Amino acid sequence: MEIGLNDLLKKDLRDEVIVFQTDTVYGVGCLLDSAEGVERIFRLKRRERSKPLAVLCSDRESLETLVRLNPTLDALARMHWPGPLTCIAEKTERVPDTVTRGLRTVGVRIPADATASAILRRFGPMAVTSLNLSGEDEVLTYENARQFLAEVDVVVKGGDLSGPASTVVDTIHRKTLREGAVDVDWSRVR
Repeated sequence: MEIGLNDLLKKDLRDEVIVFQTDTVYGVGCLLDSAEGVERIFRLKRRERSKPLAVLCSDRESLETLVRLNPTLDALARMHWPGPLTCIAEKTERVPDTVTRGLRTVGVRIPADATASAILRRFGPMAVTSLNLSGEDEVLTYENARQFLAEVDVVVKGGDLSGPASTVVDTIHRKTLREGAVDVDWSRVR
C-alpha cells in the first residue's frame, strides 16, 4: 500500500514492514519489538543473518531506553543529532536480540528528516536498515522505493534524496566504521 504520512500516522503498524525516507536514503523498518517484521526485513534484503539492524528513535529520552550512554556517544549526539550519524553503543534489554543478532551492541540514530521523525514520535523506536538488496546501491528516489510495494506493507510517499548513507561510528572503541554523510573529527570528541 502506498500512503501519505498523515494516513500512516493513523495506522496500527504491529508486525508491518514499512518503507520511508530518512536523512539520506530510503529505509525499511518495523516496530522494535516485532520479531516477525525483523525477519521479513532480512528476507526482503537478502541480508546475511549475522548482520544486525540499526534502531532509529525520535529523541534523547527514547535513546536512553535503548543504549547505555557513554561520554563519546554523548559528545557525538550533541554535535551531530538529529542527523545522519549512526552510533554503536552497548544496548539495553529493551533492544531485542533479533535486531542485534545476539550482539551486546546496537547502532542507534536520531534522524533529522521530518517524515522519519514524525513516524518515530508516533510509533516509538524502530528497527531499520537501508532499502536495497544487500550489496546493491541505496535507494534514493521515491520511484525506486515504490518498486518494493509488493514486498512490504506500506510505502510512505516521499521525495528524492541525496545520499550518501549515514556515517557509522563505534563509540566504545572510538572509531569510524563507515564513512558517510557526516565527517567525524575524533580530535573534537571528548
